[in-house]
Amino acid sequence: MRLIETDNFEFEFLSQLAERESWRKEIHRPVYYLHKWWAKRLGSVFRGILLGSLLSEKEKLSENFYSLHDFSDVSVFDPFMGSGVTIGEAHKLGLTALGRDINPVAVESVRVAFGPINKEKADYELEKLKQNIGRKILKLYRSTDSNGYPCDVLYYFWVMQANCPRCDMLTDLFSSWVIAKNAYPDLKPAVQILCPSCGNIFLETKDKTKVICSSCNLQFAPNEGNVKHSKVECSDCHYIFPIISSCRKNIKPKFRLFGKLVFTKDEKKEYLKTNEKDIADFNKASEVLKTELQRKTIILPKLKLENGYNTKQAMNYGFVKWKDFFNDRQLLGLGWLHNSITKIKDKDIRDLFLLAFSSALEFNNMFASYKGEGTGAVRHIFSHHILKPERKPIETNIWGTPKSSGSFFNLFQNRIKRAILYRQKPTEINQTKGDKALQCSSAFTEKVDIQWPTKKISLSRKVYLSCGNSSTSHLPDNSIDLVVTDPPFFDNVHYSELADFFYSWQQLVPRGFINGSKTTRCPMEEVQDYDSTNFTKKLQNVFQECHRILKDDGMLVFTYHHSRGEGWQSVIKAILESGFFVINSHPVKSEMSVATPKSQAKNPIQLDIIIVCRKNKNQKWKSSIETALRIAEDKISRLNLSGFSLSSNDKKIIRYGQLLTVLQFEKEIPL
Repeated sequence: MRLIETDNFEFEFLSQLAERESWRKEIHRPVYYLHKWWAKRLGSVFRGILLGSLLSEKEKLSENFYSLHDFSDVSVFDPFMGSGVTIGEAHKLGLTALGRDINPVAVESVRVAFGPINKEKADYELEKLKQNIGRKILKLYRSTDSNGYPCDVLYYFWVMQANCPRCDMLTDLFSSWVIAKNAYPDLKPAVQILCPSCGNIFLETKDKTKVICSSCNLQFAPNEGNVKHSKVECSDCHYIFPIISSCRKNIKPKFRLFGKLVFTKDEKKEYLKTNEKDIADFNKASEVLKTELQRKTIILPKLKLENGYNTKQAMNYGFVKWKDFFNDRQLLGLGWLHNSITKIKDKDIRDLFLLAFSSALEFNNMFASYKGEGTGAVRHIFSHHILKPERKPIETNIWGTPKSSGSFFNLFQNRIKRAILYRQKPTEINQTKGDKALQCSSAFTEKVDIQWPTKKISLSRKVYLSCGNSSTSHLPDNSIDLVVTDPPFFDNVHYSELADFFYSWQQLVPRGFINGSKTTRCPMEEVQDYDSTNFTKKLQNVFQECHRILKDDGMLVFTYHHSRGEGWQSVIKAILESGFFVINSHPVKSEMSVATPKSQAKNPIQLDIIIVCRKNKNQKWKSSIETALRIAEDKISRLNLSGFSLSSNDKKIIRYGQLLTVLQFEKEIPL
């Protein structure tokens, strides 16, 4: 029996590491953060799952977690690979890892992240870009400070406008006149306020209910804009109307440039209203874009959005093409940068830079917004896991300065270089808080094979990658030792609908797993569905395939959580109908609780449940419902004693997970 099958599995130790990792995931596991993917799992958790699945029941996870391992005779398969966490952690432990995902954006990101990267060549090409196209892009983001001196623009501020149905005048959509504040308002209570009359931007304290503009002396309430929820008051005729009523089919909304944050000659940040030259510079960029497109010196996405749960809101606002998500200056700068990257001769380096370019798109679009001072300034397009039109978008300096965030250059410096170093010396978070991270894994080998082993798997610590439906993996029968994965959670996030935002640019240059097709969406094959019956069947099909390729003594181990009983009904039915049986389950810390979707939930779930399955039924695993609930309460207590405060939903899913070991033997599953 393996350690993870027993109640001796130290999930509380793992959760403490996961808690620390969750706050700075991109620092502790940078290799998985070269590009955006959704619902990324924590690397320390999956290292623990893999070790628990390989160690005997007599061993302790905490004593083996920091050891250097070489499980070179073991293979692991992840049918829902996503960002590649299972694959990377398995590779660090010396396993032969096979990853498959239906979405090419995910698989391509993993291929580049784990493949050959020459740091010296990357540095050379980055400097080359900086001296050429970087300087050209930076000229798009020049202005003057309050003293009239030339300076760099860190960010431009825009506001969405709506046409009044009564007078047809354009009205700005401001729910508040406060345009910037600090992430720590108790320590730094100063806020930047926009005057609704003259457009002046001035400094005040956050708690004032009335302010007076320092330029025109208008007195107004800074927290009371002209937008209330979904309605706006026309600034001209004062008619109140629903914002959505002004949206016009196939015509994206208008935006007005109203402010900027500049870095002055004296090396200070300064918020200013825009001037006539700022408007003229933007209009000039629009004209240059038209010329470049006519000359075909740059290419832009042509793909259209397809209706879906995550796309319909944007489409209702008139965003019908993916290029509509950018303004003209962004399209010009991104087009220049993309064109320059495609001319890099070294294929591996070119693919790396194309991935970095795609990653930068997340922060350089008109769906991004301003978080303020004291933290990363740009709130990216997917902060809510949906395509939510932004009423006050921020335009980032695309190439970037040392004082701006979200730019291509800064993302490359932070993400790519950090990942390269991590691949050379993979580290783990030390169990003792504050201590230096420990290196306890071999360096990444850069052995990535996109030739999928349909006949024989070579156990050589290689990484195999494949893109496609995992219900048909094409792997040999009884060839895999472990299946470790994290399947989609029912109907939470529709990955492909969001991934098409990146893919619309990626497919302009086919490479690796990017084949140039029109979308990454495969609704009939993706294991995600609003209908619980359809979701169950799709998940069952993948689990059945896992059953076929697993050796008789192999295990299926996966993480799952869902607040509703039907989500658990679906997963247990998929397990049983595919021929597996639940041996045990363990709670473990999931992503950080302050993530936007969780922080807005009334009763958030901060845990995942690790579900451990075998192919063969054994009645000795069967226990009573009372025993299962007692074990669940014991696991709740273990987490409480380790310092975790659990919500009622956390406790509920721990009980659900433990009940799976009992209810699988019942004719009905009363969850």
